[in-house]
Amino acid sequence: MYYLHTMVRVENLDQALDFYCGKLGLVEVNRREDEKGRYTNVFLKAPGDDVDIQGKRAPLLELTYNWPARRSLGEGGDAEKYAGGRNFGHLAYAVENIYDYCKRLMEQGIVINRPPRDGRMAFIKSPDGISIELLQIGDALPIQEPWQSMPSTGEW
Repeated sequence: MYYLHTMVRVENLDQALDFYCGKLGLVEVNRREDEKGRYTNVFLKAPGDDVDIQGKRAPLLELTYNWPARRSLGEGGDAEKYAGGRNFGHLAYAVENIYDYCKRLMEQGIVINRPPRDGRMAFIKSPDGISIELLQIGDALPIQEPWQSMPSTGEW
């Protein structure tokens, strides 16, 4: 047995891809559109992961976009709204320099919900409310400002 992927549903695929690829830095490796099932799956990998490891795929993040429902007279409809459940905690990614990474995210308008006050861990949220933990690779960085004094924002 080996781990394949984690699936999260997204309300707006373009907005989700801008966040996960454009801001977080993940890379799209595969996309599947299912006309009959009316959904799109987009599979993403972390830039440091190999897609093929000894004939097996590295664990991926699957974004699932369910197309708006058809109405009886033509296309249209609203995207389904999703609420987070307590049974899902968060996604986690390791980064080279947590301070630099969080600074870059903030410059792109991403709120750091739990700043890396300890030089080791931070939390952000996707546009769909998915918590994402960012962890420093290796030992924690020396504690420094402005992170040490930065308060937490919202929930994570």
